[in-house]
Amino acid sequence: MLMPEPSIRAQYQAEIKRNQDMTATLFRELTEAVQRYLDLMYDCDVARFDAVFYPTVQLHGYRSGRMQCWPAAEYKAILAARKSPKSQGAPRDESILLIDFASATQALVKVRVRINSDLFVDHLTYHKIDGSWLITSKGYHLESEGR
Repeated sequence: MLMPEPSIRAQYQAEIKRNQDMTATLFRELTEAVQRYLDLMYDCDVARFDAVFYPTVQLHGYRSGRMQCWPAAEYKAILAARKSPKSQGAPRDESILLIDFASATQALVKVRVRINSDLFVDHLTYHKIDGSWLITSKGYHLESEGR
């Protein structure tokens, strides 16, 4: 096997390092954004809603056997009216199940999160917009409903 010229090898190694650094930065930024989402689901502090969701976000999922679709304003009102898990002293129950980068500006994140007695699996589409990772689409599944 032929080895590249020393200068080409150095360029190649430098490019690998740049890609690793970029990947680590993107991963850190995205996981910080996911944590903001999980914090919002726990405390329902809608003052931070716009730091989590893009203004045109839509949320889709089945509730009571019917497909629901909520635009951003409606979901923000739902969160504002909800008794937060934090206010009820509920323990946090959340995990990141999947992170899949499509590019440096788009990713899919799958999380499991308990909201009061209900356990959800959420598929969150993130886009990096003006330097911030924001949710542009949310599909949710009610995995188990508390009684």
